[in-house]
Amino acid sequence: MSAPRVMFERSGAGRTQRLRAAARDRTRERVRPSRPKMKALELRPGGRFAWAALPAPPPPSSLAAVVRPLAIATCDMDRPIALGGTPFPAPLSFGHECVAEVLAVGGDVAVIRPGQRVVVPFQISCGSCSACLGGRTANCETVPPASMYGFGVSGGHWGGAIADELAVPYADAMLVPLPDGLDPVAAASVADNVSDAYRHIGPHLPPLLASDPDARVLIVGAQSRRHLFTGSVSLYTGLIARALGARDVTLVDARAEVRRQAEALGLTALSPDAARRGDPAPLTAEVSGTPAGLRFALGMTAPDGTCTSSGTLHAHARIPTLQMYGRNVTLTIARVHARAVIPDVLALMVAGRLHPELVTTTVAGFEDAHVALAEHVRQAHTKTVISRELR
Repeated sequence: MSAPRVMFERSGAGRTQRLRAAARDRTRERVRPSRPKMKALELRPGGRFAWAALPAPPPPSSLAAVVRPLAIATCDMDRPIALGGTPFPAPLSFGHECVAEVLAVGGDVAVIRPGQRVVVPFQISCGSCSACLGGRTANCETVPPASMYGFGVSGGHWGGAIADELAVPYADAMLVPLPDGLDPVAAASVADNVSDAYRHIGPHLPPLLASDPDARVLIVGAQSRRHLFTGSVSLYTGLIARALGARDVTLVDARAEVRRQAEALGLTALSPDAARRGDPAPLTAEVSGTPAGLRFALGMTAPDGTCTSSGTLHAHARIPTLQMYGRNVTLTIARVHARAVIPDVLALMVAGRLHPELVTTTVAGFEDAHVALAEHVRQAHTKTVISRELR
């Protein structure tokens, strides 16, 4: 229950007002429809996926846009959301990582134009408040905290990306044009997971390699074979570390299938027991989402090293503070500021140094999304991408 408290810690009244407005709109459109219906995928209780006919977004306001998702990727959190392992309740409109085509823009939109292909960040941000101007787009001050697509009422009821249309409230601020030549399927997860992986590595690795070209990067994933979160962020983190010049990249994961995929990508892969016998690393990236993973990563961080963590849905986690103090370890627990780092990720892809599509395990057509996602959450799939262009 800590997650809902975080979401209401600032602008609680604003979030409540938005949720009420969304409820009124749904009721009004059900009783007296004024907009055409669109096809959208809903996650329902019990991990069931079903298509729904929902009201299409209204014409965009002055700063907004309406887009048509072309390629939608699963997030590592989607599996636990679908299986009831998070505080994000169903039913909800599903999907929050996508590349889309712009259908229409408001009168004051200056940069984005209809017909463009764009990456749609999963977080809502205005681009003009002090947080956005400082690159802290996940903490936009114009909207309530944790405003994002695909999380239902918990994210502010902004809709889901597996739909015919998606409303973007701040088109110029949020949307990032997809560079020519990049496949939407390859770039779909840049909206969240690939960018999350980048923030673990991008700010820290270059200065580390400048002082030690052989510096080791250690990525900590699942500590249990029954881990609910899928493993794409840890694999993306390894690919980005390699793209930025790291020679020694090790991924730690208790799941044999994730280790096999990591080895196929050219990474060193170890079980947690095997990794404990190795040397600590100056840069550790903890992407397990569990207190056990965080403790493991901190224990494997070298003196004067840095540990970055994706955080956890648990309210509390015990950490080895005395050991950290003795080693001068720096710990960062944070959410990604997706909009701020998406251009850096796309630049690596354009240069041919990063290939997120190598992590994708399944690509399915839009009409088959309900079947593909039901299989994704019940099988050992790492990354599923739904493509509207796949027939």
